[in-house]
Amino acid sequence: MEGITNFDLPFKHFKRGKVREVYEIDNQLLIISTDRISAFDYILPSLIPDKGKVLNRIAAFWFNYTRDYIPNHIICDEPEKLEQFLPYAKIIEKRAILTRKLETFPIEAIVRGYIVGSGWKTYQESGKICGISLPPGLHFADKFPEPIFTPTTKAEKGHDENITFDQMKDLIGHENAEKIRDLSISLFLKAGKYAYEKGIILADTKFEFGKDENGNIILIDEIFTPDSSRFWKVEDYSPGKEPPAYDKQYVRNYLLNSTWDRNSVPPQLPEEVIAKTREKYFEIYRILTGNSL
Repeated sequence: MEGITNFDLPFKHFKRGKVREVYEIDNQLLIISTDRISAFDYILPSLIPDKGKVLNRIAAFWFNYTRDYIPNHIICDEPEKLEQFLPYAKIIEKRAILTRKLETFPIEAIVRGYIVGSGWKTYQESGKICGISLPPGLHFADKFPEPIFTPTTKAEKGHDENITFDQMKDLIGHENAEKIRDLSISLFLKAGKYAYEKGIILADTKFEFGKDENGNIILIDEIFTPDSSRFWKVEDYSPGKEPPAYDKQYVRNYLLNSTWDRNSVPPQLPEEVIAKTREKYFEIYRILTGNSL
């Protein structure tokens, strides 16, 4: 079983992301998910077969679930069924969405419900995350009394950087910053409630937003995927230790325990890590959506 990393399509290539290839067609964007996987701001040399299908379909599920709550950029979540894309249906099936082309905000809106990952490291060093002072004595993987909003910059190259909410206001304006913060936390709570009823904890996630010609804030990119979120099974959760990950953290943990220095070309993933990652992505998709690919 092989993964897909590139597409040969006769459209104007607009952008190459770490995972997605984006084409511009009549001022709309065709966003196609590859089977690439990234970690620590590097694209790994290994592919996870069918990962792009899981990312695309789970994002489409969540965009549909939240569309009455906040507008999103999707025009069609099955563009392979549109006449203009029928010749390429086998290539893009389950991997693509057709979206509006919008001006994007240069930040990532991160919401954390539990203290893990880089947030835990920052808390240990300063007692704060992105300028937010937190109570002393928190343990690894403790749940916050309320979710916290911890934005970062969105770097085209290099590393995203943590910023405070005041710095975010300076970047995108006070009103936009407050709206994005409030929307992000509300979306997190809405999806977290749904996931918990399925036996899944949504520990943290990230969003991206754009704005239309009237200045309305629009949800874009991907939402609540195993690339952009941290998922645990409720039955596995215990404060003080990290539960098994059903997301990209499984790959990050493998790399953290390897000899890779995170400053050089990443290593190939072992076949068992590739297979287990694929299995975890498929499982979280099935649990959350009730569907299978």
